[in-house]
Amino acid sequence: MKILVTGSKGQLGRCIQDVAKGYPEWQFVFTDYKELDITDSRAIENCFKEYKFDYCINCAAYTAVDLAESQVDKAYLINAEAVKTLAEACSANNSKLIHISTDFVFDGKKTMPYTEEDKPRPLGVYGASKLLGESYVQDILEEYFIVRTSWVYSEYGRNFMKTMLKLGNENKEISVVNDQVGSPTYAGDLATFILFLITNKREEYGLYHYSNEGTISWYDFAVQIFKQFGMKVNVNPIPSKDYLTPAKRPDRSDLNTLKVKKSFEFQIYKWEDSLKKCSINFKSTLNGHRENQ
Repeated sequence: MKILVTGSKGQLGRCIQDVAKGYPEWQFVFTDYKELDITDSRAIENCFKEYKFDYCINCAAYTAVDLAESQVDKAYLINAEAVKTLAEACSANNSKLIHISTDFVFDGKKTMPYTEEDKPRPLGVYGASKLLGESYVQDILEEYFIVRTSWVYSEYGRNFMKTMLKLGNENKEISVVNDQVGSPTYAGDLATFILFLITNKREEYGLYHYSNEGTISWYDFAVQIFKQFGMKVNVNPIPSKDYLTPAKRPDRSDLNTLKVKKSFEFQIYKWEDSLKKCSINFKSTLNGHRENQ
């Protein structure tokens, strides 16, 4: 089994590298933009011809939600056109694509968690570019998995948890919006699910929603992060109108994961349990020890 993982230096890519250690019989090729520029169609073509991949896991993405409003071309190049190139390479080489997408394809107006059948209505460039990438995959391939996820965090890279820890170390009091709700997702759990899709060997291809169980606000998430790490920080809840950003965020973007549980009988952990696991791994990264996924 030969598996290409793009965007391998991002937080999800790093977590896949950790989980991949449990599959020594597989050959993983981990690449980031320096090793493989997914916007370079010739480089993609040559890479697939050389390795003849069974699977491609696309973790590469333009994720700067606010910058995307001014860097429109770059967002679409990476999140849509490069995905089209990968899908075409998978089609030409009989490879299966696992593509990671986002809850930001929705506008947040629904009062219940979003299902795979709900119509996407992105509010900004980031969500729109990711949605176009999804469309390319669906148009080009029959054997694919699109996995939409939300509020991804981990011990690696830049994310909300690490931002809160940094702010908490620098300030005794911070403010966090309390009128945007969603489902936090530990990248380690998501990585485990992605490799499960390969080991499962069933052919329920298509679009799936994956996040940890539960719905909370950013404010509630921040409070629990500080509690988990034993930090005394006064967190003030504020409305989104008091924290304006270039890109509008959906008010509610939690995901319904029933399709994953029904299709694969896969256990999805509560966000509280996964935050605890992530905190343990984060505290132990300097020692080189991680809790088993």
